Amino acid sequence: MLIKGKLPIRSSWILLSLCLGVGSCGPEIDELAGKTEILKWPEGKKAAVSLTYDDGSVNQFRIALPLMDSLGFPATFYINTGQIPGSQFLPKFTGRSMDEIIRESAEIPTTAENLFERASLAAYAPYRGSREYHTRAGELVEAGNIQEACQVIEEGFEKMRSGKLAKLEETRINRSRSGPITWDLFKDMAGSGHEFGSHTISHPRLAAMDEANLLYELEKSREDILHFLGPDHTFSAECPYGTENERVMEYAYEIYPALRNRMPAGYLTELNRGSREEPGSFDTDYVQWQRGPLTTIPMALMKSWIDTCLVHENIWLVLVFHGVEGVGWEPKTRKELVEYFNYIKSREDELWVATFKDVTRYIRERMNAVIEVVPGKQDIEIRLAHSLGTDWYDYPLDLKTSIPQKWETVQVTQGGKTLSYSKARDEEGEFLLYSAIPNAGMIRITAE
Repeated sequence: MLIKGKLPIRSSWILLSLCLGVGSCGPEIDELAGKTEILKWPEGKKAAVSLTYDDGSVNQFRIALPLMDSLGFPATFYINTGQIPGSQFLPKFTGRSMDEIIRESAEIPTTAENLFERASLAAYAPYRGSREYHTRAGELVEAGNIQEACQVIEEGFEKMRSGKLAKLEETRINRSRSGPITWDLFKDMAGSGHEFGSHTISHPRLAAMDEANLLYELEKSREDILHFLGPDHTFSAECPYGTENERVMEYAYEIYPALRNRMPAGYLTELNRGSREEPGSFDTDYVQWQRGPLTTIPMALMKSWIDTCLVHENIWLVLVFHGVEGVGWEPKTRKELVEYFNYIKSREDELWVATFKDVTRYIRERMNAVIEVVPGKQDIEIRLAHSLGTDWYDYPLDLKTSIPQKWETVQVTQGGKTLSYSKARDEEGEFLLYSAIPNAGMIRITAE
């Protein structure tokens, strides 16, 4: 009788043996044949590293990207779409008349009830310096200081009404930055394996925005990325300032499958850029450890982040870069990037360098996978599946399957397609390493 089992991949491996007859196993099957494990990281590597960049400043593409291309490193760039020439959606206030709201503020004080509408308007109002009031209020909202945020917006509106903030001839609604980076260039870069994700249209403090303007920033940024780069680049986003505001996260997760800000899951510990906790002190399946290589961060410390990953086997190091070679916030120099990227390259045998999107997909697929194994006399059948859906979650997983010692030559197929594999041996015996796609058909390992 065939014994067929179904177990979640929460276990480190899944084993099903088949006995052919009473009390004895068939001559071609040894005890461990069919034992199948999904490797924590592709190729059995010890850790994952994602190189991510915020804001889309020009030297990220002039300097950092060619360096990464020369080393074969893909990266993830979170871009502000309203800064790119030709974008369909520019920064704009969505809602009632600006003039009406400003006039109204002379009679009705700023309170928690109207704060978000007024803070949103301050982000786009045609007054020099009004954006600063939006940003300051947003920081206070993030910290839970609503009353102080109201006071900041009250001050900003008073200055708009009194003329203390100079009126701009051209409003932010109709103005977009021009620059040397175009959608066509982004498309070429994407063709080299880089991921481009949303960093909103204009980099506002989303926590201080009302629903209409928050959604405009998130949804319309996605629409431009979809239009110019295609659906492959609408998977992940980073809401500006690294916000973890629960209200913002709820809206953003309705639009994007993954956020660098937050990835709540029981199997994943998240340590943000400000965390001082040591990633090695957590025993969850995965630890996402974000670090920001700022201007003042010494090279020795940056290299120690890599070394820490290699001591453990569950760390996903997410590096967050901003400026490069004097352009952008907290820039690192070209010389520093060359040294650091080559340090990572020298440890590539143990590190998986991949985009934020691909690491996310691998982890989620692995942690939601189910395996069914049926070993036979001359073959082993394996069903690899998950319930995440195939719109996004079709990334290949790396499997390790034990085979009988007598199977000197084998063929591995999935859905009728031949898969490449490598064969090795450990203390438990012979095994194969190969990649397979969940929900893409039965995997068969056949003795030839």
